[in-house]
Amino acid sequence: MSTCLFLTFRFDSEPAAGETAKLERLLCSTPKLEKALVHSPASASDPYVKDGAPPALVLQLYFAELPELEAAVSRDGALGALASHAQFPVLADAEIVQQAMLVRSFAVPNPGFKTPLGVPHCSYLVSYEGEAEDLNAWHAHYLESHIPHMATFPDIRELEVYTRLDWVTLQPWRRVNFMQRNKVVFDSGAALDRALQSPVRHAMRADFNAFPKFSGPNRHYAMATRALVSAPREEQ
Repeated sequence: MSTCLFLTFRFDSEPAAGETAKLERLLCSTPKLEKALVHSPASASDPYVKDGAPPALVLQLYFAELPELEAAVSRDGALGALASHAQFPVLADAEIVQQAMLVRSFAVPNPGFKTPLGVPHCSYLVSYEGEAEDLNAWHAHYLESHIPHMATFPDIRELEVYTRLDWVTLQPWRRVNFMQRNKVVFDSGAALDRALQSPVRHAMRADFNAFPKFSGPNRHYAMATRALVSAPREEQ
């Protein structure tokens, strides 16, 4: 299983085109980064949750091994440039949070994307930010009961669940320790909306009500997603 670094940004002003391009160049030059997903705000109509405005930017940065991820956020790591106000002034007053997690991928009936090359697809990012009374039982229920529902969403293209792990960072951003995140992916916002209005969403809500006890917020955000890096792993 691979690892994924989540960097979540909330800031008042939109980055200029030049800063966005600089950010993308930084990501593409990060050693050992296998894939970078750049999520920006979108919208969806979920019949059960209204979680307010999504973050201004979410980066999902995938590494095959945890030491490779930790190298990117080490004292001299490539991603430390994001903490440089001289290089990225728009981030000077940004709220930035970080979390590394283990990636669990699940099969869906029709994986892949049908959107034209370069056109963003749509992701639904979900976070469980608190604690379960029995974390093992909570994850077991989620993986055994909830995932089979999610995998049957109409036109779903990808399904991933992320669980927390122990990790080291020397970057200054606030760390969070969400017990779980997950992501479902569709070709478009319209496809996500259709899925959220389908009987699958109602079955998921019924299962949610049967979850083992947990505390803390559970947030859902629709995001427009672009993939920047997808390269084969270097031979050792």
